Amino acid sequence: MALAIMGSAMHKGLRGIDANLLLPLHALLQERNLTHAGDRLTMSQSAMSGALTRLRKHFGDDLLTWTGRGFTLTPLGERLRPVVAEAIETADLLLGTPRSFDPAMSSKRFTLSMSEYAMTVLSEPLTRLLSERGPGCSVAFNSIPMTREQYEQQLMRRDLIIFPLHFALPGRTQPLFTDEFVCVVDRGNPHLRSGTLTLADLQEMPHAAAEFIPGDEPMLPVEAELLRNGIHRTVLVQVTSSLSLLHAVSGTTMCGFVPKRLARRCLGMLDLVIAETPLQPISITEVVHWHPRREEDPAGVWLRRLLHEVAVEVESETECGQASAGASHSA
Repeated sequence: MALAIMGSAMHKGLRGIDANLLLPLHALLQERNLTHAGDRLTMSQSAMSGALTRLRKHFGDDLLTWTGRGFTLTPLGERLRPVVAEAIETADLLLGTPRSFDPAMSSKRFTLSMSEYAMTVLSEPLTRLLSERGPGCSVAFNSIPMTREQYEQQLMRRDLIIFPLHFALPGRTQPLFTDEFVCVVDRGNPHLRSGTLTLADLQEMPHAAAEFIPGDEPMLPVEAELLRNGIHRTVLVQVTSSLSLLHAVSGTTMCGFVPKRLARRCLGMLDLVIAETPLQPISITEVVHWHPRREEDPAGVWLRRLLHEVAVEVESETECGQASAGASHSA
Protein backbone atom coordinates (compact mmCIF):
# COMPACT_ATOMS: atom_id res chain seq x y z
CA MET A 1 0.00 0.00 0.00
CA ALA A 2 2.78 2.43 0.95
CA LEU A 3 4.54 1.78 -2.38
CA ALA A 4 1.31 2.36 -4.31
CA ILE A 5 0.71 5.67 -2.53
CA MET A 6 4.30 6.70 -3.16
CA GLY A 7 4.05 5.78 -6.85
CA SER A 8 0.77 7.68 -7.16
CA ALA A 9 2.34 10.73 -5.54
CA MET A 10 5.26 10.64 -7.95
CA HIS A 11 2.99 10.33 -11.00
CA LYS A 12 0.95 13.23 -9.67
CA GLY A 13 4.17 15.24 -9.38
CA LEU A 14 5.05 14.40 -12.98
CA ARG A 15 1.57 15.40 -14.21
CA GLY A 16 2.02 18.83 -12.71
CA ILE A 17 5.52 19.40 -14.06
CA ASP A 18 6.36 21.83 -16.86
CA ALA A 19 6.68 19.61 -19.96
CA ASN A 20 9.87 21.44 -20.92
CA LEU A 21 11.49 20.11 -17.73
CA LEU A 22 10.75 16.42 -18.35
CA LEU A 23 13.73 15.78 -20.64
CA PRO A 24 16.20 17.65 -18.38
CA LEU A 25 14.82 15.70 -15.41
CA HIS A 26 15.36 12.42 -17.25
CA ALA A 27 18.90 13.39 -18.28
CA LEU A 28 19.85 14.52 -14.77
CA LEU A 29 18.50 11.36 -13.15
CA GLN A 30 20.28 9.14 -15.68
CA GLU A 31 23.61 10.96 -15.86
CA ARG A 32 23.80 12.25 -12.25
CA ASN A 33 25.99 15.02 -13.59
CA LEU A 34 25.10 18.51 -14.81
CA THR A 35 27.73 18.59 -17.57
CA HIS A 36 26.90 15.14 -18.96
CA ALA A 37 23.17 15.85 -18.80
CA GLY A 38 23.71 19.10 -20.69
CA ASP A 39 25.82 17.35 -23.34
CA ARG A 40 23.10 14.75 -23.77
CA LEU A 41 20.51 17.46 -24.52
CA THR A 42 22.93 19.98 -26.09
CA MET A 43 22.07 22.42 -23.29
CA SER A 44 24.59 24.74 -21.66
CA GLN A 45 25.59 24.05 -18.06
CA SER A 46 23.90 27.27 -16.91
CA ALA A 47 20.64 26.26 -18.62
CA MET A 48 20.83 22.80 -17.06
CA SER A 49 21.56 24.34 -13.67
CA GLY A 50 18.49 26.56 -14.05
CA ALA A 51 16.38 23.52 -14.94
CA LEU A 52 17.63 21.71 -11.84
CA THR A 53 16.71 24.70 -9.66
CA ARG A 54 13.15 24.66 -11.01
CA LEU A 55 12.90 20.89 -10.60
CA ARG A 56 14.06 21.11 -6.99
CA LYS A 57 11.43 23.74 -6.31
CA HIS A 58 8.72 21.63 -8.00
CA PHE A 59 9.49 18.45 -6.04
CA GLY A 60 10.60 20.12 -2.79
CA ASP A 61 13.71 17.95 -2.90
CA ASP A 62 17.36 18.38 -3.96
CA LEU A 63 17.17 15.35 -6.32
CA LEU A 64 20.99 15.48 -6.68
CA THR A 65 23.39 15.98 -3.78
CA TRP A 66 27.15 16.52 -3.80
CA THR A 67 29.10 13.93 -1.80
CA GLY A 68 32.65 15.22 -2.33
CA ARG A 69 33.38 12.62 -5.02
CA GLY A 70 30.48 13.44 -7.31
CA PHE A 71 26.70 13.80 -7.37
CA THR A 72 24.39 11.09 -6.03
CA LEU A 73 20.61 10.88 -6.24
CA THR A 74 18.48 11.54 -3.19
CA PRO A 75 16.04 8.79 -2.16
CA LEU A 76 13.29 10.63 -4.07
CA GLY A 77 15.58 10.96 -7.09
CA GLU A 78 16.19 7.20 -7.05
CA ARG A 79 12.47 6.51 -6.89
CA LEU A 80 11.75 8.98 -9.68
CA ARG A 81 14.35 7.56 -12.06
CA PRO A 82 12.39 4.51 -13.36
CA VAL A 83 9.11 6.47 -13.37
CA VAL A 84 10.58 9.24 -15.48
CA ALA A 85 12.28 6.73 -17.79
CA GLU A 86 8.90 5.05 -18.31
CA ALA A 87 7.27 8.41 -19.05
CA ILE A 88 9.94 9.24 -21.65
CA GLU A 89 9.64 5.81 -23.27
CA THR A 90 5.85 6.20 -23.46
CA ALA A 91 6.26 9.61 -25.09
CA ASP A 92 8.71 8.15 -27.61
CA LEU A 93 6.25 5.42 -28.53
CA LEU A 94 3.41 7.94 -28.84
CA LEU A 95 5.27 10.54 -30.85
CA GLY A 96 7.50 8.15 -32.76
CA THR A 97 10.93 8.86 -34.20
CA PRO A 98 11.56 11.03 -37.26
CA ARG A 99 10.65 9.20 -40.47
CA SER A 100 13.76 10.28 -42.32
CA PHE A 101 17.25 11.65 -41.86
CA ASP A 102 18.79 13.92 -44.46
CA PRO A 103 22.57 14.00 -43.83
CA ALA A 104 23.03 16.75 -46.41
CA MET A 105 20.81 19.09 -44.37
CA SER A 106 21.55 17.82 -40.83
CA SER A 107 23.86 19.38 -38.23
CA LYS A 108 23.78 16.31 -35.96
CA ARG A 109 26.80 15.54 -33.82
CA PHE A 110 27.35 11.77 -33.65
CA THR A 111 28.96 10.25 -30.57
CA LEU A 112 31.14 7.12 -30.76
CA SER A 113 33.17 5.22 -28.16
CA MET A 114 36.06 3.07 -29.35
CA SER A 115 39.55 1.91 -28.43
CA GLU A 116 42.69 3.74 -29.50
CA TYR A 117 43.34 0.84 -31.89
CA ALA A 118 39.92 1.18 -33.58
CA MET A 119 40.49 4.94 -33.72
CA THR A 120 43.71 4.50 -35.72
CA VAL A 121 41.87 2.31 -38.22
CA LEU A 122 38.55 4.12 -38.54
CA SER A 123 38.90 7.81 -37.71
CA GLU A 124 40.40 9.01 -41.02
CA PRO A 125 38.08 7.17 -43.46
CA LEU A 126 35.03 7.81 -41.27
CA THR A 127 35.57 11.55 -40.91
CA ARG A 128 36.38 11.80 -44.63
CA LEU A 129 33.15 10.07 -45.65
CA LEU A 130 31.18 12.02 -43.05
CA SER A 131 32.41 15.34 -44.47
CA GLU A 132 31.41 14.22 -47.97
CA ARG A 133 27.97 12.77 -47.18
CA GLY A 134 26.96 14.93 -44.21
CA PRO A 135 28.91 18.19 -44.49
CA GLY A 136 27.02 19.79 -41.60
CA CYS A 137 27.44 16.78 -39.30
CA SER A 138 30.29 16.16 -36.88
CA VAL A 139 31.52 13.33 -34.70
CA ALA A 140 32.80 13.14 -31.11
CA PHE A 141 35.07 10.21 -30.22
CA ASN A 142 35.81 9.01 -26.72
CA SER A 143 37.42 5.99 -25.10
CA ILE A 144 35.66 2.73 -24.34
CA PRO A 145 34.14 2.36 -20.83
CA MET A 146 36.30 0.64 -18.22
CA THR A 147 33.61 -1.41 -16.46
CA ARG A 148 30.47 -3.22 -17.59
CA GLU A 149 28.32 -0.80 -15.58
CA GLN A 150 29.92 2.16 -17.34
CA TYR A 151 29.51 0.37 -20.66
CA GLU A 152 25.75 -0.03 -20.14
CA GLN A 153 25.46 3.66 -19.21
CA GLN A 154 27.45 4.68 -22.28
CA LEU A 155 25.34 2.47 -24.52
CA MET A 156 22.34 4.61 -23.57
CA ARG A 157 23.93 7.94 -24.43
CA ARG A 158 26.33 7.16 -27.29
CA ASP A 159 25.24 6.55 -30.86
CA LEU A 160 27.65 3.61 -31.20
CA ILE A 161 30.30 1.74 -29.24
CA ILE A 162 32.95 -0.25 -31.13
CA PHE A 163 34.41 -3.15 -29.18
CA PRO A 164 35.87 -6.64 -29.89
CA LEU A 165 33.37 -9.43 -30.50
CA HIS A 166 34.66 -11.91 -27.91
CA PHE A 167 33.52 -9.79 -24.94
CA ALA A 168 29.85 -10.62 -25.66
CA LEU A 169 28.57 -7.27 -24.40
CA PRO A 170 24.87 -6.30 -24.49
CA GLY A 171 23.13 -4.33 -27.20
CA ARG A 172 22.48 -4.80 -30.90
CA THR A 173 25.63 -5.68 -32.87
CA GLN A 174 27.06 -5.53 -36.37
CA PRO A 175 30.51 -6.97 -37.30
CA LEU A 176 32.75 -4.25 -38.67
CA PHE A 177 36.21 -5.50 -39.65
CA THR A 178 38.67 -8.26 -38.79
CA ASP A 179 42.34 -8.26 -37.93
CA GLU A 180 44.86 -10.64 -36.40
CA PHE A 181 47.10 -10.43 -33.37
CA VAL A 182 50.84 -10.38 -33.98
CA CYS A 183 53.73 -10.67 -31.55
CA VAL A 184 55.86 -7.54 -31.27
CA VAL A 185 59.29 -7.16 -29.66
CA ASP A 186 61.99 -4.53 -29.56
CA ARG A 187 64.31 -4.76 -32.56
CA GLY A 188 67.23 -5.55 -30.26
CA ASN A 189 65.47 -8.24 -28.20
CA PRO A 190 68.05 -10.99 -27.44
CA HIS A 191 65.48 -13.79 -27.90
CA LEU A 192 64.82 -12.77 -31.51
CA ARG A 193 66.68 -14.98 -33.99
CA SER A 194 66.16 -14.43 -37.73
CA GLY A 195 62.92 -12.63 -36.92
CA THR A 196 61.51 -15.65 -35.05
CA LEU A 197 60.54 -16.61 -31.49
CA THR A 198 60.09 -20.22 -30.39
CA LEU A 199 57.48 -21.54 -27.96
CA ALA A 200 60.29 -21.82 -25.41
CA ASP A 201 61.08 -18.13 -25.93
CA LEU A 202 57.42 -17.17 -25.36
CA GLN A 203 57.39 -19.19 -22.15
CA GLU A 204 60.64 -17.72 -20.87
CA MET A 205 60.15 -14.09 -21.89
CA PRO A 206 58.25 -11.55 -19.78
CA HIS A 207 55.05 -10.31 -21.44
CA ALA A 208 53.15 -7.04 -21.60
CA ALA A 209 49.37 -7.55 -21.73
CA ALA A 210 46.33 -5.32 -22.22
CA GLU A 211 43.28 -5.67 -19.95
CA PHE A 212 40.27 -3.76 -21.31
CA ILE A 213 37.57 -4.42 -18.68
CA PRO A 214 39.41 -5.06 -15.37
CA GLY A 215 38.37 -8.18 -13.53
CA ASP A 216 35.51 -8.99 -15.91
CA GLU A 217 36.96 -10.39 -19.12
CA PRO A 218 36.48 -13.72 -20.84
CA MET A 219 39.64 -15.60 -21.75
CA LEU A 220 41.17 -13.54 -24.51
CA PRO A 221 42.02 -15.24 -27.82
CA VAL A 222 45.75 -14.65 -27.28
CA GLU A 223 45.65 -16.23 -23.83
CA ALA A 224 43.66 -19.19 -25.14
CA GLU A 225 46.16 -19.85 -27.96
CA LEU A 226 49.14 -19.59 -25.60
CA LEU A 227 47.56 -22.05 -23.17
CA ARG A 228 46.73 -24.41 -26.04
CA ASN A 229 50.48 -24.56 -26.66
CA GLY A 230 51.28 -25.10 -22.99
CA ILE A 231 52.53 -21.55 -22.41
CA HIS A 232 51.70 -19.90 -19.08
CA ARG A 233 53.05 -16.45 -19.67
CA THR A 234 54.53 -14.17 -17.05
CA VAL A 235 52.88 -10.74 -17.34
CA LEU A 236 55.41 -8.17 -16.21
CA VAL A 237 53.46 -5.10 -17.34
CA GLN A 238 49.68 -4.72 -17.66
CA VAL A 239 48.10 -1.82 -19.53
CA THR A 240 44.62 -0.81 -20.65
CA SER A 241 45.11 -0.40 -24.40
CA SER A 242 46.99 -1.96 -27.29
CA LEU A 243 48.65 1.37 -28.08
CA SER A 244 50.01 1.61 -24.54
CA LEU A 245 51.24 -1.96 -24.85
CA LEU A 246 53.39 -1.07 -27.85
CA HIS A 247 55.04 1.73 -25.90
CA ALA A 248 55.55 -0.60 -22.93
CA VAL A 249 57.37 -3.19 -25.06
CA SER A 250 59.65 -0.70 -26.84
CA GLY A 251 63.23 -0.79 -25.50
CA THR A 252 62.63 -3.83 -23.26
CA THR A 253 63.06 -7.62 -23.39
CA MET A 254 59.26 -8.12 -23.22
CA CYS A 255 56.95 -9.29 -25.95
CA GLY A 256 53.31 -8.40 -26.49
CA PHE A 257 50.42 -9.22 -28.81
CA VAL A 258 48.58 -6.43 -30.63
CA PRO A 259 46.40 -6.16 -33.77
CA LYS A 260 48.50 -6.15 -36.94
CA ARG A 261 47.07 -2.92 -38.37
CA LEU A 262 48.08 -1.04 -35.24
CA ALA A 263 51.50 -2.67 -35.05
CA ARG A 264 52.36 -1.71 -38.64
CA ARG A 265 51.61 1.95 -37.90
CA CYS A 266 53.99 2.05 -34.92
CA LEU A 267 56.91 -0.28 -35.74
CA GLY A 268 59.28 2.35 -37.13
CA MET A 269 58.41 5.01 -34.58
CA LEU A 270 59.05 2.67 -31.60
CA ASP A 271 61.83 0.54 -33.17
CA LEU A 272 59.75 -2.61 -32.88
CA VAL A 273 59.48 -5.65 -35.15
CA ILE A 274 56.78 -8.28 -35.70
CA ALA A 275 58.17 -11.66 -34.64
CA GLU A 276 57.15 -14.89 -36.34
CA THR A 277 55.95 -17.54 -33.87
CA PRO A 278 54.71 -21.16 -34.11
CA LEU A 279 51.28 -20.07 -32.87
CA GLN A 280 48.20 -20.47 -35.05
CA PRO A 281 46.73 -17.20 -36.45
CA ILE A 282 44.76 -15.36 -33.75
CA SER A 283 41.91 -13.31 -35.16
CA ILE A 284 40.03 -10.34 -33.71
CA THR A 285 36.70 -8.94 -34.93
CA GLU A 286 35.69 -5.37 -34.11
CA VAL A 287 31.93 -5.02 -33.68
CA VAL A 288 29.55 -2.04 -33.63
CA HIS A 289 27.20 -2.02 -30.60
CA TRP A 290 24.10 0.15 -30.13
CA HIS A 291 21.17 0.34 -27.74
CA PRO A 292 18.00 -1.48 -28.89
CA ARG A 293 16.08 1.80 -28.64
CA ARG A 294 18.26 3.16 -31.45
CA GLU A 295 17.45 0.24 -33.76
CA GLU A 296 15.09 2.22 -36.02
CA ASP A 297 16.56 5.68 -35.48
CA PRO A 298 17.12 7.02 -39.04
CA ALA A 299 20.32 8.86 -38.12
CA GLY A 300 21.71 5.77 -36.41
CA VAL A 301 20.81 3.55 -39.35
CA TRP A 302 22.55 5.98 -41.71
CA LEU A 303 25.68 6.07 -39.51
CA ARG A 304 25.87 2.27 -39.35
CA ARG A 305 25.63 2.11 -43.15
CA LEU A 306 28.40 4.69 -43.41
CA LEU A 307 30.57 2.61 -41.08
CA HIS A 308 29.90 -0.45 -43.23
CA GLU A 309 31.31 1.45 -46.21
CA VAL A 310 34.33 2.41 -44.12
CA ALA A 311 34.83 -1.23 -43.12
CA VAL A 312 34.70 -2.37 -46.76
CA GLU A 313 37.33 0.24 -47.60
CA VAL A 314 39.54 -0.85 -44.70
CA GLU A 315 39.33 -4.53 -45.65
CA SER A 316 39.99 -3.71 -49.33
CA GLU A 317 43.12 -1.74 -48.44
CA THR A 318 44.40 -4.71 -46.42
CA GLU A 319 43.78 -7.16 -49.28
CA CYS A 320 45.54 -4.83 -51.74
CA GLY A 321 48.47 -4.45 -49.35
CA GLN A 322 48.80 -8.21 -48.93
CA ALA A 323 48.64 -8.76 -52.69
CA SER A 324 51.31 -6.11 -53.24
CA ALA A 325 53.54 -7.65 -50.57
CA GLY A 326 53.09 -11.11 -52.14
CA ALA A 327 54.03 -9.81 -55.60
CA SER A 328 57.14 -8.07 -54.24
CA HIS A 329 58.18 -11.26 -52.44
CA SER A 330 57.74 -13.32 -55.61
CA ALA A 331 59.79 -10.85 -57.60
